[in-house]
Amino acid sequence: MLRRNFVKTVSAVAVSAALGLSSFNALAAETIKVGVLHSLSGTMAISETALKETVLMAIAEINAKGGVLGKQLEPVVVDPASNWPLFAEKARQLLSQDKVAVTFGCWTSVSRKSVLPVYKELNGLLFYPVQYEGEELEYNVVYTGAAPNQQAIPAVEYLMSKDGGSAKRFVLLGTDYVYPRTTNKILRAFLKSKGVADADIMEEYTPFGHSDYQTIIAKIKKFSSEGKRTAVVSTINGDSNVPFYKELGNAGIKATEVPVVAFSVGEEELRGVDTKPLVGHLAAWNYFMTLKNPANDGFTKAYRAWAVKQGLPNADKAVTNDPMEATYIGVYMWKQAVEKAKSTDVDKVIAAMAGQTFKAPSGFDIKMDEKNHHLHKPVFIGEIRADGQFDVVWKTPGPVKAAPWSPYIAGNDKKKGEPEGK
Repeated sequence: MLRRNFVKTVSAVAVSAALGLSSFNALAAETIKVGVLHSLSGTMAISETALKETVLMAIAEINAKGGVLGKQLEPVVVDPASNWPLFAEKARQLLSQDKVAVTFGCWTSVSRKSVLPVYKELNGLLFYPVQYEGEELEYNVVYTGAAPNQQAIPAVEYLMSKDGGSAKRFVLLGTDYVYPRTTNKILRAFLKSKGVADADIMEEYTPFGHSDYQTIIAKIKKFSSEGKRTAVVSTINGDSNVPFYKELGNAGIKATEVPVVAFSVGEEELRGVDTKPLVGHLAAWNYFMTLKNPANDGFTKAYRAWAVKQGLPNADKAVTNDPMEATYIGVYMWKQAVEKAKSTDVDKVIAAMAGQTFKAPSGFDIKMDEKNHHLHKPVFIGEIRADGQFDVVWKTPGPVKAAPWSPYIAGNDKKKGEPEGK
């Protein structure tokens, strides 16, 4: 009897403890934690800070409508400070300590490459919102920015066309890291396939944070004076764009003479530049703030209101851009996938992401590819206006399917069009 009473008592204590623990867990799980991994300081803050704000705005919108699976979303914001090894440390913190269900973050490919081993090891989920060089297809990453065939290739095709000025010589100018170098490797191969000789391609790189562009601009002027119509393809990233465009203006290089098309310059980066000398230069993206449609009207008004409410610098002049749109699409597609999966479990959410659609600010119904973790996206080429906005001068008829493995890189035809499982 004593033994039976002892067993009953122990069982009762165990049940009570379990109930207490489950109550505690229920309280702990009242929110779904969402990681925000963007540089808020350093050379990339000029571009990434707005993406952090976009995630927070989308979360606030979702929470105001009841959250996800009946729970509020709780953002966990960290600052990897444009420091690539620190990105990996902060990613590990978000997954191991903060237990986030998903992360929205990174801009540069070097930051994405830095965190990738962490997301693979811990089976986390990263939404990456910026155009990139392709040549990657990972199970734990959802790519909402453009692959090269959704930005770089169409832009150069446009420069070679009659409407784009019939360029015959090309300056490939970028920041010295994986995205510009790999993109330019693809573009070299593409240009070669179109009959452009190596002598008609100039390639230059500068470090992150570079600020003196006088020598390079002088080289471009000399290269463009040698008889053939010349265009510049810029993959400069971060705050180096400000001195580059200032020097371009100082040197009097007009778009009618040597057009520059940029892949990492949008409305946000041009806010700190006198854009009057830059009128007519180009950018290639999958979204511009000037697009006229109801979805974009709602998006731009919502962000301006958010900027004012949060007291952001120059809130009355807040702008939206392509990576912000890609971020916004990503947050809502993740929400939809979680609701479809009825779970925040990474494997279930990844499976539920396939085929998700969203009415995007670009004006198109954007689809997540059923297999390759990339969006089908429209392509726009815009001319810089005096007010720092863009006039669209060329666009695709509709969304273009991403080709993560460029056909201009040897051996890519043998690679699979979907990520390997874990």
